[in-house]
Amino acid sequence: MTKKIGIFDISVKPEILKPKETAPKGLEAEKALAMICRQMELNGYRERTLNDYHLIFNQFLETTGIKHLEEINVDSIYKWLDSMKVSPSTKSTRLKCLKAVLSKFFNNGWYESKFWLTVQIKVDKQVKAGAKENDLNILLSLIDTTTFIGLRDAVAILTLYKTGVRINTLGLIQESHIDFANGVLNLEGSIMKNRNNIKLPLDEQLIELYGVLIEQNEKIRSYYKKDNNYLFITQKGTSINGKSTNNTISKQLNKYAKRYNLSNINAHAIRRAYAKSLYDKGANIALISKALGHSNLAVTTQYLDLEIDEVAENLREYM
Repeated sequence: MTKKIGIFDISVKPEILKPKETAPKGLEAEKALAMICRQMELNGYRERTLNDYHLIFNQFLETTGIKHLEEINVDSIYKWLDSMKVSPSTKSTRLKCLKAVLSKFFNNGWYESKFWLTVQIKVDKQVKAGAKENDLNILLSLIDTTTFIGLRDAVAILTLYKTGVRINTLGLIQESHIDFANGVLNLEGSIMKNRNNIKLPLDEQLIELYGVLIEQNEKIRSYYKKDNNYLFITQKGTSINGKSTNNTISKQLNKYAKRYNLSNINAHAIRRAYAKSLYDKGANIALISKALGHSNLAVTTQYLDLEIDEVAENLREYM
């Protein structure tokens, strides 16, 4: 006999109410890490990110003596944090990485809840100011652009300031990414931190300078018999992105800052200056965030380094 379902009755299959599947008892933590890293590798995560996951999680396991996933709890995380003789800021960075690993475990159905979210490190964040436009103009006036290195560095600095690209992305830009006809820089997701494609406008100055730089690049690659399409290369025709996090342009900026006694001249400061320049010209925060490739607006507001009085005056316009 078929049971009648009333208007306020709900028919639910019993299996739907079963609890979320957890990790098989005894699943080794190292094996679990290897599994999610393999998943991330297939999803196109950067090698540096995978290395960070390995380093931080293995440090956690070594410090706590944990072997299996079910042993990980809030107490073990705090034990790991307490063992560090580093600044709160460094602890916060490492905790963020550990939480990312644990979240991957959760996504695989190996945990019923994200218990690690209750673990927090209080950090007094200091907002880093952007480079000053006047200092950048002084620097550009002092660089000898009659040499290849000088020309390359000047064009790189202008690219950082006028497009806001990250320093590692700068070294991955291909000459083919430049749309000279439409004045656009077409950046593929494969070279972006957030893995999303983006188009950035180029002014006439950059377009003209790119043409001159590419001409010089061809001569250098031909002489040293190098086969690549990078927009920014070394004087021997190779990529400016080395194995270290500081690429050639980053090192050059440090040298220029010391040589000419200019403060706050580095790739990150120039990127912040780009963000502030857009804001001063009337761009809204959402648009700036999109241009910078940020995952959330909170990071963008830090980049803007807004003064309290400035915020108040801007809000007054909407009263």
